[in-house]
Amino acid sequence: MRELVTMWRDTRMIMLVAVVAAVYVALLIPFAGFVIIPGITAVRPGNVIPVIFGLMFGPAAAWGSAIGNLINDIFAGQFGPGSAFGFVGNFFFGLLGYKLWGNLGPLSSGVEPDFRERPVRQFVEFALVAVAASAVCAAIIAWGLELLGLFPFSVLGTIIFLNNTIAALILGPPLLYLTYPRIKSMGLLYPDLLHADDLPETGATRAQTAAVGLLLVAIAWVVVGIAVSLGLQDVPFAADQAETLGEGGATLQIILGAIAFLIVLGLTAISGERLSKLLG
Repeated sequence: MRELVTMWRDTRMIMLVAVVAAVYVALLIPFAGFVIIPGITAVRPGNVIPVIFGLMFGPAAAWGSAIGNLINDIFAGQFGPGSAFGFVGNFFFGLLGYKLWGNLGPLSSGVEPDFRERPVRQFVEFALVAVAASAVCAAIIAWGLELLGLFPFSVLGTIIFLNNTIAALILGPPLLYLTYPRIKSMGLLYPDLLHADDLPETGATRAQTAAVGLLLVAIAWVVVGIAVSLGLQDVPFAADQAETLGEGGATLQIILGAIAFLIVLGLTAISGERLSKLLG
């Protein structure tokens, strides 16, 4: 995780943080009126941005996604205590892409995410990255709102996970096909901007273990959290705000979420990145 701090020494990486935040906000605000849960979330095709920019800009995309989502909360009238968890959730939304790509063992394509070589294997790898990033973002925000006593985990967990995943899977591959080669030719990929000693020196086995662990924990956190809401808290599936406002705060959800969040932090701390080696 050292690169998440040292990147702030590079002016070009700081500029990419601003670019990611600006593009994210520009694609979120026009759809703020298509509300799913008033005051909480709306239809967000811009959710493809953290995933594809995470693969290209690495740590700059993590910070840019978090800041962009916070700015959107302010302009969309959704700013509140839950915005802190929105910041953290979107940070991991942009972070997991470059942590997982190339580190998923036999599930990895072994090439750069440009969708020119081995397109089927690249789509499988991209889908796993998109699902993991979407799941950890949804779980952190849903857990945070449960912690604040606002909504049960399943209300936000289901909506955010589907909202993130659908946008990333539909829009991500064509956008990477169109933009990745251009960004690479401009020398703006994160391995081109960061010093070699800024990138994590992690053995292949440990990097793969951490990446697969992040994938499994992210998915399990969302699935178990939703199951607990539906099975133990008796929250109706697809329940709306009016039915569930103020029903958060379940002790089991808070404990499970705290354990899952610590595991995600630990796995992130020992994870590596593979894209710099794929660039050759």
